[in-house]
Amino acid sequence: MAMKASLQLRVGTQLTMTPQLQQAIGLLQLSTLDLRQEIQQALEANPMLELEDDFGEQAVGETPEDDWADEIPDELSVDSDWSDTFQDAGTGTGGEAPDFERQAGGQSLQSHLAWQLAMSELDERESRIAESLIDAVNPDGYLDQPLEEIRQGLRAQGLEGLTSREMEALLLRLQRFEPTGVFARDLRECLLLQLAALPEGMPLLPQARRLVRQFLEALAGDDRRLLKRRQGLDDATLDRVIALIRGLDPRPGSAFSSGDSDYVIPDLVVRHTPGGWRVELNPEALPRLRIQPDYAALIRRADKSEDNQFLKDHLQEARWLLKSLSSRNDTLLRVGREVMSRQRDFLERGEEAMKPLVLADIAQVVEMHESTISRVTTQKFIHTPRGVFELKYFFSSQVGGGEDAHSSTAIRARIRKLIQDEPPRKPLSDSKLVERLAEEGIEVARRTVAKYREAMQIPSSSQRKRLR
Repeated sequence: MAMKASLQLRVGTQLTMTPQLQQAIGLLQLSTLDLRQEIQQALEANPMLELEDDFGEQAVGETPEDDWADEIPDELSVDSDWSDTFQDAGTGTGGEAPDFERQAGGQSLQSHLAWQLAMSELDERESRIAESLIDAVNPDGYLDQPLEEIRQGLRAQGLEGLTSREMEALLLRLQRFEPTGVFARDLRECLLLQLAALPEGMPLLPQARRLVRQFLEALAGDDRRLLKRRQGLDDATLDRVIALIRGLDPRPGSAFSSGDSDYVIPDLVVRHTPGGWRVELNPEALPRLRIQPDYAALIRRADKSEDNQFLKDHLQEARWLLKSLSSRNDTLLRVGREVMSRQRDFLERGEEAMKPLVLADIAQVVEMHESTISRVTTQKFIHTPRGVFELKYFFSSQVGGGEDAHSSTAIRARIRKLIQDEPPRKPLSDSKLVERLAEEGIEVARRTVAKYREAMQIPSSSQRKRLR
């Protein structure tokens, strides 16, 4: 993953501003561990960057400005309101830092897609079709089974009137899931999905789309003569188009774990203060970077020599990286604060008090796309007094409506608590659990209780009785 991101960084020196926006999006998707590796690579490759002794907020050192650096904007916006200004660094409250690193099971691609499905507004029929499509996705993120074959299987299972057009329409919706390019049926479709997600107006984007759509075989065979003739491009422009395509990910699902354990480092910390709950960036998560002042001082304004241009290019690249890291921090902090403000009851009373929350709820408040919220909350962790959780843990679907709505997570927690407290010789059946929940104002169907119980790998009442 880190190698791919560094390739996009090099392309950025040729394609003016928009590839750096790609870089900012790419950094937002990385976990803290992957981002640490990316930063280490940048430190090794760019003499203009140096590592400060302290960890914490990334900061640009004091460096001389020049008119050639004016293309870096004050704000780096890759969404409707994504400011790059990071003003509220979490510096902690003193004392010993908590033990942040913990071991956690890796997340599979299927579970990540299923989570996004639960956060989507699909009816029961559409969800059933989507679940079959998710089951057919291979570890690389491709739809491994012909769509018609899946349709016939669903019709055989009693889904009447299912048409090919309905399947195609739902597939188009699922192809907007993260990671970008998932649910593609071949490499061409995978690359086109990723190109479609790039900012409109990006230089050479139309040429890249046309090359992938019509000349992918020629690109695979490195037939540059054909590509130049059919695309009408010179060597330098063709190189830039090819570099843009090679910066895409031909295996979008490969970044997800098969279930092996790995270590996570929280990006955020939530603490209780006299003024209430406070969400801050984890000051121990990332190294503190700055511009190397001695090298920056060597740059001469009007000098066009090769050595001076080398320093200018690396300084520009370093500033973009710092700007992208700052944007990542700001976005993560804004989303984390909004999520935890919605889940304050969880912090005070536990998961039984979890509120229903979907991606659209947060996206509307912070004025970002739902896909951006999905990136921000995936593989990003928060340290709370109740443990370390992935941000996406705080999202759950709604059961019921109006004032009687409950979070599916809270209902699961209540079911688990009822079973833990049940009489050993007289376990609660699913019907009894429904009655107990109804007494607490939670209206839920018996089949839903059975589904939640099975998802938590809790045996049925008869099996529990035998086990005791």
